[in-house]
Amino acid sequence: MEEIEKTEEPVIKNLDPNAKWYVLHTYSNYEVVAKDNLEKVIKKEKLENRIFEIFIPLEDTVVEKRDKKVLIPTKTMPSYLFVKMIYGDDIWHTITRTNGITGFVGPKGRPLPLTTKEVEDLKLERKVNNVTTRLAAGDTVHVVDGLLAGQTAVVTAVDQTTGKCTITVTMFGQPKAVEIEVFKVKKI
Repeated sequence: MEEIEKTEEPVIKNLDPNAKWYVLHTYSNYEVVAKDNLEKVIKKEKLENRIFEIFIPLEDTVVEKRDKKVLIPTKTMPSYLFVKMIYGDDIWHTITRTNGITGFVGPKGRPLPLTTKEVEDLKLERKVNNVTTRLAAGDTVHVVDGLLAGQTAVVTAVDQTTGKCTITVTMFGQPKAVEIEVFKVKKI
């Protein structure tokens, strides 16, 4: 099974109103390779002011490994990358010629930006919300989103910079520390 590096949930980094989310199609199981290659191309071609974020949608899944159940990140949309950028015909060839990328998703392979509703539904943009200031180690929380939805847990640490907290949940009769985004928990 391919090891996937956990990709952070995207957070709004730029305030440029012209930047939009686009979908890129990749070869099967080449999402990570395509992302790495595109990041190299961005640096080489100095496109940091045009391409802001690259996102592989992942979700934690429980898998049995060596008689133990573990959480591993799995791709929720295999063969796709989401890219936030200011599109122009001048970078179309640069992106589509990147190793691992087969093209843009859209009519006749031409880019079609996602609508605001699609961006919201896919949770592509998340601002670290005010819950980070209200959570503290020792708080009891209810998980409201994701694989652990419905679980009650105890917060063991809060990271203000990433908007994540570490919680302890009981899984399969054993306490397990899990890092989760603060917007996925609600203080009880």
